[in-house]
Amino acid sequence: MRVGFTVTKKIGGAVIRNRMKRRFRALARDLVPTTGIAGADHVMIGRSGGVERDYRQLRIDLASALERLRDS
Repeated sequence: MRVGFTVTKKIGGAVIRNRMKRRFRALARDLVPTTGIAGADHVMIGRSGGVERDYRQLRIDLASALERLRDS
């Protein structure tokens, strides 16, 4: 499974975008191997408010999204 990340400049400067990407990498490392879809490419898109959001809540949101994809 491949994972890609995209975070636009609308989110903030380079420091903010890189912080968001680091959070995405950590989430992907934890969740995608076990709950991701085999043979699929996964793309995570950073939205405003994602950097301030609690890491546990991001993890719950990603797990929920992956479950919805697996069920469909």
